[in-house]
Amino acid sequence: MYDAIVVGARCAGAATAMLLARKGHRVLLVDRGQFPSDMRLSTHLVWQPGVARLAKWGLRDEVAASGCPAITGGAIDFGPVTLTGRIPPAGDVREAYGPRRFVLDTILVEAATRAGVELQEGCTVEGLITGDPVDGAGPRVHGIRGRIGGRRFTATAPVVIGADGMRSAVARMTQAPSYLDRPALSGTYFSYWSGLSLDESSLFVRPYRVVSANPTNDGLAVVAVSWPLEEYRRARTDIAGSFLRTVEEVSPQLADRLRTGRREERWSGAAVPAFFRRPYGPGWALVGDAGYVKDPCTAQGITDAFASAELVADAVDDALCGRRPWDEALADYERQRNEAAMPMYEFTYAQASLEPPPPPLQDLLAALQDDPAGTDRFFGVFAGTVPVADFFGAPAFT
Repeated sequence: MYDAIVVGARCAGAATAMLLARKGHRVLLVDRGQFPSDMRLSTHLVWQPGVARLAKWGLRDEVAASGCPAITGGAIDFGPVTLTGRIPPAGDVREAYGPRRFVLDTILVEAATRAGVELQEGCTVEGLITGDPVDGAGPRVHGIRGRIGGRRFTATAPVVIGADGMRSAVARMTQAPSYLDRPALSGTYFSYWSGLSLDESSLFVRPYRVVSANPTNDGLAVVAVSWPLEEYRRARTDIAGSFLRTVEEVSPQLADRLRTGRREERWSGAAVPAFFRRPYGPGWALVGDAGYVKDPCTAQGITDAFASAELVADAVDDALCGRRPWDEALADYERQRNEAAMPMYEFTYAQASLEPPPPPLQDLLAALQDDPAGTDRFFGVFAGTVPVADFFGAPAFT
């Protein structure tokens, strides 16, 4: 019997398992994939607050040594206005990174196993082991059952933590309720190019389309295009053509670089809704995208996963060690998660519409051209190093 079972060994799950093991718990970490392996969908960016957590966990140098360029600033081109600046640091951490997921996830999984976590790859979770209902809150979960290859597999623990993404099987099996649900407003396709020689992050914002380009591992750049939902769906019939035409519209120079470069991998795409889930119940918890999702336009997913991993690990540790009752500790986890996430959740949903900026924001952007310090703070809003409310103040801007 384990102290905790974590389902999903990516950013949220591997980090949660590692932190619980470092607190002295016996942890099983399962994933249906094998490592190293990539993810088809990822925002890639680990903003400065996320890198600060990697530093705290002793993993920052491993990411830096992976060959992924550091990102400390860049440019946002709005058409009439282009802003260039540096992102304010998180503490003493000045750099963000845009690593490939097979690099980052492997670093986290290996850190978890070094901490004593037992890793089971190729494990498909087919159900939860449950007991009697608890005060109308559903049956208590105390394990998982599934398959590894053709072999049946079971494991038990006082808590099962779902870190298995937006379509979480653990959330579905526990019937975790969602709230603040909002539909997808836009969709994104991306791929990887060689030959772009990209040193910094670039973002091109136009009415109803956004193009981003960021350096990643192995000298590659990840380039993405976002459209309103219906246009994104139409792009499926000719992804390459729609993609290049849109890049040509917003930045002929970047389009030229794509044509002279080489696309190295297949297209990946998604339209992502926004919602929170209640992240706990009798014997179970949710972390990362399993518990809270928003549009990728602000690229907060990995950084949020690290933050929620710390919160849930602390709460589960308190409950397992008897310092606080389960419901009290996990309710506090939900409260802290929501308080930290809500301003960016609202800001992100506003940006996901891809609508032209309202006149007050247009005036602000024009003023920032002559305000380097203000421009840096504006960049910090997207990175999460400057709180949304501290910069914008009035809700009209968001």
